[in-house]
Amino acid sequence: MTLHQVSIIGVGPRGLSVLQRIGELADRLPADRRLEVHLIDPGEPGQGAHPAGQPAHLLTNTVASQVTMFADGRGPSFTEWAAAVGYREFDTGFHPTGGEGGRPVGEHAYLPRKLLGEYLTWVFDRTVRALPERIRVVHHRDRACDVEAHPGGGYTVHLANGHRLPSDYVFLTTGHCERIPTDEDRAHTEFAREHADRNPWLAYCASPYPVQRLGGIAPGSTVAVQGFGLTAHDVISELTVGRGGRFDDSGAELVYRPSGREPAIRLFSRQCLPFAARGVNQKGTTGQHRARFFTPEAVRLLKERALERRNDPRLDFEEEVLPLLKREMAYAHRAAQQGGPVPPEGFEPSPAELAAVEAILDPLHGREFDSQKAFTGFFLDHVAEDLAQAELGNTTSPVKAATDVIRDTRASLREAVEFSGLTPRSHRVFNRTYGPIMNRVSFGPPLVRNRQLLALFRAGVVDLAGGPGCTVVHDRETGRFVVRTPYPQGAESVAADALVIARLDAFHPELDGSPLIGNLLGRGLVRPYANGPFRPGGIEIDACGRPVTATGETLATAWAIGYPVEGPRFYTHALPRHAMASQFSADADTAVRDLITHIHQRTDVTPEAERGDTARTAVSVP
Repeated sequence: MTLHQVSIIGVGPRGLSVLQRIGELADRLPADRRLEVHLIDPGEPGQGAHPAGQPAHLLTNTVASQVTMFADGRGPSFTEWAAAVGYREFDTGFHPTGGEGGRPVGEHAYLPRKLLGEYLTWVFDRTVRALPERIRVVHHRDRACDVEAHPGGGYTVHLANGHRLPSDYVFLTTGHCERIPTDEDRAHTEFAREHADRNPWLAYCASPYPVQRLGGIAPGSTVAVQGFGLTAHDVISELTVGRGGRFDDSGAELVYRPSGREPAIRLFSRQCLPFAARGVNQKGTTGQHRARFFTPEAVRLLKERALERRNDPRLDFEEEVLPLLKREMAYAHRAAQQGGPVPPEGFEPSPAELAAVEAILDPLHGREFDSQKAFTGFFLDHVAEDLAQAELGNTTSPVKAATDVIRDTRASLREAVEFSGLTPRSHRVFNRTYGPIMNRVSFGPPLVRNRQLLALFRAGVVDLAGGPGCTVVHDRETGRFVVRTPYPQGAESVAADALVIARLDAFHPELDGSPLIGNLLGRGLVRPYANGPFRPGGIEIDACGRPVTATGETLATAWAIGYPVEGPRFYTHALPRHAMASQFSADADTAVRDLITHIHQRTDVTPEAERGDTARTAVSVP
């Protein structure tokens, strides 16, 4: 028997998916080969950014019945698992009563992220138990801080505790990152430090995770929260429900009952637009819009025509791709409005339908606001109207049917964007403009979050700090942050004691704070992905997920999947759905099959006798 050592660095959902595929494809290994799989992660296996120890009021933003780690149906979905282990729904949340009291977990439920963490660890345990004898698992509860490549092949993975781990193969599945402080971060931090004597409530938080770090924000203070997306909703929830407040849903309107320990929350962003609520799911677990116009085949045809016309297959998103997407959205809009199928032959959007799609993508177009009061009125009306559309459902509401097209045609977007599918200029425009628009209109929070948002506005706990084009300045006299917005009648300002940046950063390896990424770059084992002069983020890989080195060579025995390759890849965040094609699953499958192919081809193998202990039980190394 010959032993190969495999290291998986980062064991969140992506690392777990690699381990799953290793187990499922183990019978394809040569009969005389065994694997020792080293899992390197300080947390509970499988959980990654979804720790089971986080507060129960933080919710997933995908309906739980559409989340699974078993896209092939050989295991339970998130909802099926929750029901099987005894979770029931109560007015106060989800509790494991074993089937007593409350209501069954329904297919429309958005479950707490801590339950997702529990589900992922359950999947991990099941996966390890099902591994064949020749796959041994060792979990190192530590962080990898460096990877050293050897001239003759193989690697040494350096752990933070000083341990050195010899590896024949390495998978980089590290998940979310935390940026090196920017000039703006440093300026805000320095301001908060220098003026703490003027304002004891003064604080700056460059990232709200884990949300427990928000505990330093004083009750009764004012906190400015930059962002309106899913992270901002987590911040709002932690500073309200997490402080003992509660929502009552006994009447026509949701009502917030403050605990008295909340700060005053003031929201702002560059455009100050709310994220649209997810429509009530009417498509079931596996249903989705079937594209007629914006298909992967149509995008490939665009590339062929571009190559013929200008000898370059790269596309301009706004000129060539966006019209197809708008046409598809208009088609779904008409089908929902008519309440039935629309013949695709000869379909052309009407001016009114195109105007409706434009209004979805850019609700500020052609609008001007004289004051903060006027903009706040528009904002609240916009949230209320969007909620009304969300409650109609994602096939009944023309608006939600149209926005769901973006979610359901991700394969077409990937075909257009991935691996330099767009020109560098257009790729920059896509990342800065259209990616954020798509996140805002199609990948927003469950509708309960926006219902809560309106209740918090009515209670006076939440308000806006500014409007479109607002900026943050420092008031050195009072020791407060000030959000200032220009209006025709004069600039308006809102002061705050604390500033929280509520967003997840895109992964740019050269800007990442991880020692591991810094050392990989320093050794030249990886390089930032570039589309010509534009660097969209991520590290460069080939189609199998193998990293490209600083010299342009490909590492034949290493793979990177998930968030570290968001750049050459597009939208790597989504977990699989049952019986549906999943890039999440496909990436792991491709990489593990490549691993097995390489093992078949190896001739310079190391005898197992030289590898030490060969016990076949799973081991956790502290």
